[in-house]
Amino acid sequence: INGIKPTLGSEAEVQPLLEDLWEAKYLVSGVKHSSRKRRPAAPFTTSTMQQAASRRFSFTARKTMSIAQQLYEGVELGEAEGIGLITYMRTDSTQVSTQAIMEAREYVTETFGQEYLPETPNTYTTKSQRAQEAHEAVRPTSIARTPADLKPYLSNDQFKLYDLIWRRFVASQMTPAIFDTLRVDIEGTSTEHGYQFRVSASSLKFAGFLEVYKDHEKDRGNGKSDDDREGLVSKLAQLPELEEGDPLNLLELCPNQHFTHAPPRFSDASLVKELEDHGIGRPSTYAPTISTIVGRGYVYRERRRLHPTDIGMTVNDLIVEYFPEIVDLGFTARMEVRLDEVSTGKQDWVEVVRDFYDPFSEELEKAIEAMPEMKAEPETIDRNCPECGSQLVIRHGRYGKFIGCSDFPNCRFTEPWLEKIGVNCPLDGGDLIERRTRKGRLFFGCSNYPNCEFTSWKRPIPHACPNCGGLLVRENQTSVVCTQCSESFELEALGHSIEDLA
Repeated sequence: INGIKPTLGSEAEVQPLLEDLWEAKYLVSGVKHSSRKRRPAAPFTTSTMQQAASRRFSFTARKTMSIAQQLYEGVELGEAEGIGLITYMRTDSTQVSTQAIMEAREYVTETFGQEYLPETPNTYTTKSQRAQEAHEAVRPTSIARTPADLKPYLSNDQFKLYDLIWRRFVASQMTPAIFDTLRVDIEGTSTEHGYQFRVSASSLKFAGFLEVYKDHEKDRGNGKSDDDREGLVSKLAQLPELEEGDPLNLLELCPNQHFTHAPPRFSDASLVKELEDHGIGRPSTYAPTISTIVGRGYVYRERRRLHPTDIGMTVNDLIVEYFPEIVDLGFTARMEVRLDEVSTGKQDWVEVVRDFYDPFSEELEKAIEAMPEMKAEPETIDRNCPECGSQLVIRHGRYGKFIGCSDFPNCRFTEPWLEKIGVNCPLDGGDLIERRTRKGRLFFGCSNYPNCEFTSWKRPIPHACPNCGGLLVRENQTSVVCTQCSESFELEALGHSIEDLA
């Protein structure tokens, strides 16, 4: 506005501008056509493979590594003996053998044509400064073993992961995708202000590597996926042909209020990325690290997110207080650097161990004397066990919370924990709660079951349908659909965001 980017903090500040914008005259002040390239991502390392499998298939890091181990050790293909289908899966290197690159280039030429093959092989630098480069990137042992050919011999999960690894590697040796881009600057002039707007659009001109691997920005840790972005692009790309000086009509104003949200809780994928970014751990330790904190009850998984338990927060608080040097984010990274220097002969291991152990032993003695003894007590609920009369408590198990008897193991009474989601059942008005199938799949049902049999695989939201007042359920990350009239709505139009409903 008048050449300055405004800060609009309240409806009172916005309302006068809306009235003035309706009075303004608009014209196109600039049109710029250009193009941009997007290079394919590097072949998988351990961490990027775990992140991609988590985001695409909801695999935990441990499950990803277990399946990768099966593919690496070998799968029987028909009557043949077990054949290793991928290279070693614990690696932080993006290097690939010359033979594998040549094989991939030959496949690309024969399958897609010369225009999809770069003049020289694509090369990638390893992100980590401490990468050992002892192994290649994670790739198929032979490009000729296509996912389609192997599908009859693989389990569903094995096929998903092999297909992902195979496509990522082939795409890494293909040409970039090319997008045509359009930027339009618009001027608005009223009696009070001068306004400047800008709209950008892009359309795919040449698919390049996207023919094989539809690259998700989330796989690179950059936020929105291409699927999210393409939805916006497809709408913007419908812009008419515009030239500088063309007059424009204002058809609609859409003022929306946005709030700053707290960062989301870690998933397996985001935690692995955080560990890698801080130099904590190695390819072989990411999955065991997460499995350990889950197995010891420090965190639990809920809807693919990791939540700390009471005992986890207590342990963390005590360690931060009595061992601040060790819990510091940089401690592990610094120690690993020094151990690397020991392995290369730059440092003496005795000195490295002494530098750590001398101050640590002093902190340990102080902690033994001063650290209070904490006993984790389960949270009680205001009911007694129907079998023995003891107090009922909330416990955490493999599938989350449940209610059990405090006199366990003498009494083994349990009942499910009814996790209310703050939405009423559309059939009888009861509370809708989270439930799980025998295989652990999440669904939503009425708390009055079996008297009410309402269920939904999609998560209901606490907002009635604007059209008919029916129940709205999540359709995807940005929209909801009514179970009664089948009308779809954007979350932002209803005043919600995905973080609000997480």
